[in-house]
Amino acid sequence: MGQFEGKKILVTGAGGFIGSHLTERLVREGGSVSAMVRYNSRGFRGWLDDSPLAGDIRFLPGDIRDPHFVRESMRGVDIVFHLAALIAIPYSYSAPESYVSTNITGTLNVLQAGREFGTSRILHTSTSEVYGTALQVPIPESHPLQGQSPYSASKIGADKLAESYYLSFGLPVVTVRPFNTFGPRQSMRAVIPTIITQLLAGRALKLGSVTPTRDMNFYSNTVDGFLKAALADDAPGGTFNFGSGREISIGDLAQLIAKIIGVETGIQEEESRMRPEKSEVQRLLADHSLAQEKLGWFPAVELEDGLEKTIDWFRSHLHLYRPDEYVR
Repeated sequence: MGQFEGKKILVTGAGGFIGSHLTERLVREGGSVSAMVRYNSRGFRGWLDDSPLAGDIRFLPGDIRDPHFVRESMRGVDIVFHLAALIAIPYSYSAPESYVSTNITGTLNVLQAGREFGTSRILHTSTSEVYGTALQVPIPESHPLQGQSPYSASKIGADKLAESYYLSFGLPVVTVRPFNTFGPRQSMRAVIPTIITQLLAGRALKLGSVTPTRDMNFYSNTVDGFLKAALADDAPGGTFNFGSGREISIGDLAQLIAKIIGVETGIQEEESRMRPEKSEVQRLLADHSLAQEKLGWFPAVELEDGLEKTIDWFRSHLHLYRPDEYVR
């Protein structure tokens, strides 16, 4: 019997990179899973379109910004995993209002419906970007929040709404804060797919700034964290970092990936890929001791093993990507 046997579960943002992996895992764990995906006229359900488990999933096409749709989707649900969000940082410079409506108002819709229906647990997804450039390392959950991009500012707003609904109304919200999750299905708006696809396609490696450091965490580690946060008795009201506890610069990461693939490469830093100077987050490194203590979570898959698995997946799915384009 799975951990979520008999539980009615809703995953928002289910067609995305982390959301699709999480949805499949919840199905395998016995949950009765509904997947909220962004409505489109083609009936496209993101990465779940080709999932072998699609027949076991109830799909709910709609828009997280619509409170009526969100309310009806949450009726009768036990646990909500809220991942729906706009997440690309460069695009947030151009379209900040869409980030406010999706990330803040969308989260408000989930929280308000959860309050109305008495939802037993809501997992709200944050991001390590809310910390901005590290003022102390490793970064604990108590680290100040810094809005260094419209994206991170919108997520700070959503995080504080979640906090307020716990403190004001006792809504059992858990905020999970993944650091830089990577793995199969990730889009080229993230740096690891950008590096892998260019190298596998034999292209010159074009990147933005290579000096910032990141805490890279394989997707299965993050999914494990979501599940543990959904089940831990004393998790509501808490915020938990899911990171590897290891940092690596973008330049060193590129060289490591090239070594695993078996190629030599130089790096071309392109101005068009650079963030504004004060917006660039220079250093991220997670302190995940709270998640280990309260949830019993730890990152089981190391960086190198995760990169090998990810590269293998991209080898057989390279046709789905456009290595020559910069994805904002």
